[in-house]
Amino acid sequence: MDQIREMSHEQRERRLDELRTELSKLRTMISAGGSVENPGRVRALRRTIAKILTVAREEEPKE
Repeated sequence: MDQIREMSHEQRERRLDELRTELSKLRTMISAGGSVENPGRVRALRRTIAKILTVAREEEPKE
């Protein structure tokens, strides 16, 4: 979480796009019946995406 908080907004957005793309590719492979080298990677990607979104939400201005 500390690494994510140290990133700039642009870096977090770029990383979020990369992670979502990778997750999409893995899900496509799984749904096509293919085997994945590391099945735990999907869970790790989902958690990292959630962490980035949490930090982004924390930084939003409050009303």
